[in-house]
Amino acid sequence: MTEVKKNTDLTVGVAGLGAIGLQVAKALDSGSIPGLRLVGVCSRSIDKARQNVASFKYPPEITDSENLARMCDIIVECVPKAAFPGIARPALQHGRTMITISGAAILANPEIVDEARRHGARIILATGAILGLDAIRAAAEGTIHSAKIQTRKAPKSLAGAPYLEENGIDVMALKTATCIFKGTAAEGAIGFPSNVNVAAAVGLAGIGADNTRLEIWCDPAIQRNSHTITIDADSASFTMTIEGIPSDVNPGTGKITALSVIAALRAETTTLRVGS
Repeated sequence: MTEVKKNTDLTVGVAGLGAIGLQVAKALDSGSIPGLRLVGVCSRSIDKARQNVASFKYPPEITDSENLARMCDIIVECVPKAAFPGIARPALQHGRTMITISGAAILANPEIVDEARRHGARIILATGAILGLDAIRAAAEGTIHSAKIQTRKAPKSLAGAPYLEENGIDVMALKTATCIFKGTAAEGAIGFPSNVNVAAAVGLAGIGADNTRLEIWCDPAIQRNSHTITIDADSASFTMTIEGIPSDVNPGTGKITALSVIAALRAETTTLRVGS
C-alpha cells in the first residue's frame, strides 16, 4: 500500500540543488523532518534537477521561483549570491518563511528585511558554520564593545573570490599562512561573497557588519575551515572557535552547513526548541 503523506504538513520548496540544497531536499523526502513535506524545487538546470530528484520517494515539482513561492509555506534558499534576489523577493512578497544560508546576500540586499516586514514574511539565517550566536544575540541586548572574527581557509576554498582577483592575489601560490584581508565584515562580504557568511552572521546578530572586524587568512597547511570569534560586551566576554570539515562537493562550504538548514527546518515544527 502506498503511504499517504499528511495534508496538514507545512509545504517546503528548495531553491538550488547544489551541495547544500540537494542534501536538504533528500532529508525532507526521507520523512526525517516531521511536519514538513517537500513539494517543489527550482534550479538553474532543469535537466540536472530532474536527474537529482528522479529517485526520490515523493518527487517534487520542478518549477520556477515565482511558482515555488506560491505553492510553498517555507522556501529554502541555497543559490549563489547573484541569484539570491530572484528567490528572496517572490518568497517574501507571498508572505512565506525563507530559510537562507547566505548572510553575505542579506548584507548585499538589506531592503529584503523591509520587504519581509511589509508582507508578514520571515527570514531565518541558518548558521551551522558558527557557534554561539545565541550568546552574541543576548549580549547585543546590552552593549557589545567589540566583535572580531578570524577566518582561516585552505587556498582552494578561497580561490576565485572577487577581492583576490581585483588585488592580483594568487592564493594557490602561497606556501605559508598569510593574512589576505583585514577590514569589516561588510567589506568582506563584498570581496569574498562565498566565504564570509559566518562573519556576516556575527555582524547581523551583534553590532552590525560595519562594526565587526574581520581577518581572512589563507593557510595551505590546514584541512578544515576555521573561525574564531571574540566578543567583548558589558554582560560577558567570550572567544569561540569552530573547525568545519569542507564539503566533498564544494570545499568552500562546510559539511555542517546543510545540517544547519535541516536543524532550522526541524525547529519550525518541533515541540521542544533548544536555543533562542
